[in-house]
Amino acid sequence: MAITPVNTLVAQAKEQITSLLQEEAETMVAEGKALLVDIRDPRELAREGRIKDAFHAPRGMLEFWFDPESPYHKPALATDKTLILFCASAWRSALSAKALQDMGAANVAEMEGGFSGWKKRGAPIESD
Repeated sequence: MAITPVNTLVAQAKEQITSLLQEEAETMVAEGKALLVDIRDPRELAREGRIKDAFHAPRGMLEFWFDPESPYHKPALATDKTLILFCASAWRSALSAKALQDMGAANVAEMEGGFSGWKKRGAPIESD
């Protein structure tokens, strides 16, 4: 039995979710319409830095933190704002946005280029 390659899953997810340009994401956050959600591993944050005021929800816990019925639920994710997910390069965030959409999230998107693109274009980052 052949498996479906991850790049195929990512491409399929991207066809079904909203992807925002980084500048669009920044504007939405500045206008109070969105929350950036960093789904990278804690070690990535320590090593690479973080985007100021982004909510950290590690990929492995995202669905549990999003679900209001879960004992792990995080109230920050129960918002009318658009949740704009990002990871290092917009692969995990695409799969994650699709997962939250499948759970019933109406306002969810991913940020194109991820943290790598954010850093590359010289946008502000914070270090621990």
